[in-house]
Amino acid sequence: METTTAAEKTTIEALEAKRYRAVVDADYDTFEDLCHERLVYTHSLGDRDSLTSYLEKLRAGFYRYHRIDHPVEDIILIGNTALVLGQMNAELTVNGTYKTLANSALAVWIKEDETWKFLAYQPTPRKPAAA
Repeated sequence: METTTAAEKTTIEALEAKRYRAVVDADYDTFEDLCHERLVYTHSLGDRDSLTSYLEKLRAGFYRYHRIDHPVEDIILIGNTALVLGQMNAELTVNGTYKTLANSALAVWIKEDETWKFLAYQPTPRKPAAA
């Protein structure tokens, strides 16, 4: 069982890296292939997108990711669900405005028919470190 869990965690970590790389590289077909059709993608300010609306914004250039660092702090596996706890630190352009993000993040993956799909994302801005 422990070997299976370790292998699943390695798989999820690789999928996380692949999804972040896809949006930085503007490879939206790859990103779409990783996603569940019922994706709920929440942004740092609380607005939400479905898979369809997020892809429309990505393809139209509303969101343009320049760099993303995404350290994974933990992966919790419960049945066919994986919770990925970590960070999302990024430089991007949102509707023409350059932004820098420093978020704690929760990504949810679900395994259906032996395939992991990205189901939900929830970032939370981190407070700046005290001086």
